[in-house]
Amino acid sequence: MNRDEIIDITNKFLIDEFEVDPEVIQPDAHLKESLDLDSLDYVDLVVIIESNFGIKLESKDFTNVLTFNNLYDLIGSKLHAIA
Repeated sequence: MNRDEIIDITNKFLIDEFEVDPEVIQPDAHLKESLDLDSLDYVDLVVIIESNFGIKLESKDFTNVLTFNNLYDLIGSKLHAIA
């Protein structure tokens, strides 16, 4: 799966699940602030990512995830690790 596919799939479920305007999702925008995430939302986010991409995430994986780009990179690296 290439980066564009990762971005497309991710943005679609973020828009649907977190009910945000697509314009809010910008590559360098702050993920937590843009989506107004709390700790329970992060749990939901992990479950959604795992089910959409078939990868396993841990809380430590989100240590450096500040922007949408960081999230796409995380998903891409996890997909690459299982390929």
